[in-house]
Amino acid sequence: MTFSIVGYCPIEKEWGIAVQSKFLAVGAVVPFAKAGVGAVATQSYANTTYGPRALDLFAEGKTAEEALQIITGDDQDHHLRQVGLIDAHGNAASFTGEGCYHWAGGVTGSHFATQGNILVDERTVEAMASIFTNSEGSLAERLLAALFAGQEAGGDSRGQQSAALLVVKEKGGYAGFNDRYIDLRVDDHPEPIKELIRIYQLQQLFFAPTKPENIVSIAGHVKEELTLNLDRLGYLSKELDLLQALKTYIHTENFENREQAAGYIDLDILAYMKKQG
Repeated sequence: MTFSIVGYCPIEKEWGIAVQSKFLAVGAVVPFAKAGVGAVATQSYANTTYGPRALDLFAEGKTAEEALQIITGDDQDHHLRQVGLIDAHGNAASFTGEGCYHWAGGVTGSHFATQGNILVDERTVEAMASIFTNSEGSLAERLLAALFAGQEAGGDSRGQQSAALLVVKEKGGYAGFNDRYIDLRVDDHPEPIKELIRIYQLQQLFFAPTKPENIVSIAGHVKEELTLNLDRLGYLSKELDLLQALKTYIHTENFENREQAAGYIDLDILAYMKKQG
């Protein structure tokens, strides 16, 4: 009752998984990934040892296909399992046991593997493969586009409940301390993929680097709009001038990653501020 895609970006050296299921908190079960090593999606009576075991095998130099043969060969219930893998070099492999509930299967291609079980039909994995192959953008955006296309093509025959997105890259996590570049989950929602996309957009707003063209001087109409909105939101006072009020707002709303030199602002912050009630 799950469909997923694992993918790799050779340019940015990113590995990732996107998954949806009629299952509570699927992100706690299916996705495993490590920067420089690979990514795994384990599902259908999920054997969660497949994730760390495959990553260890990748670290030893095994390919996706070699790791797949080992982890399924060691599992007496492999006929019930489904798994997709991407190794350190972007090679893909997918496995669907003969005991998985119909419809079940997968598609592999350049730098991706998509798989699903208890689906309406094969169009879900085919749509995911097509969109991932033909879309542009970051790995996260392509994975989400593929997941959305899979749902639109039919998806899980039992419906929707949870979704998750995990993307890793070396020093990609918060402040560069780990590899969890993007780690988002929707544990229980009537439209989890749409909600996951919304949360991803928020994640980009708060943590993606500022675009150089969005850095502008606080002057003219920008200063007028900033003053109006900081006052409207209660940040301006006799004790705080405009720049002090902006700094307080930025730190209150967790926009530290987009804070600019004194006298400048990221226009994305101003746009977000204008939308607030």
